[in-house]
Amino acid sequence: MTLTRLRRRLEPAIRPMMHLYWRFARGATLGARGMVIDGSGRVFLVKHSYVDGWHMPGGGVETGETMLTALTRELAEEGNIKLTGQPQLFAVYFNGRVSRRDHVALFIVRDFLQESPPKPNREIVEHGFFALDALPPDTGRATRARLDEVFKGVAVSELW
Repeated sequence: MTLTRLRRRLEPAIRPMMHLYWRFARGATLGARGMVIDGSGRVFLVKHSYVDGWHMPGGGVETGETMLTALTRELAEEGNIKLTGQPQLFAVYFNGRVSRRDHVALFIVRDFLQESPPKPNREIVEHGFFALDALPPDTGRATRARLDEVFKGVAVSELW
């Protein structure tokens, strides 16, 4: 069994333990994700080693960190993407599928630089820019819903 498969199999067991830890370490959890859109209207997606599907890059906001700082860090780590302009806060969602205390802030990123593609690593195993009509088949449900909100004008949900 590959390390990636092992991580994906263990993730459902590890996630509740992490959220138990976060319950005591943090009153609530907050994530920042970026919908990175290139000049051709394609979106940047990543595939993690520990969860199935393709998702927008992003991650948790650490204690003492702003959402923008977290977004900047995550885009660099997961996509080798550097912000060259101010991203737009699109919406904040409640992520009850993860825990009763989790929220996700979604930013629209149009001004950025990616000097070279990121190298796959232990966390990000695949990545790429995709046209909306050519998304990978296993693109996550929440990712597809957010793309519909931004590009098709579907009503913005409060739920991730």
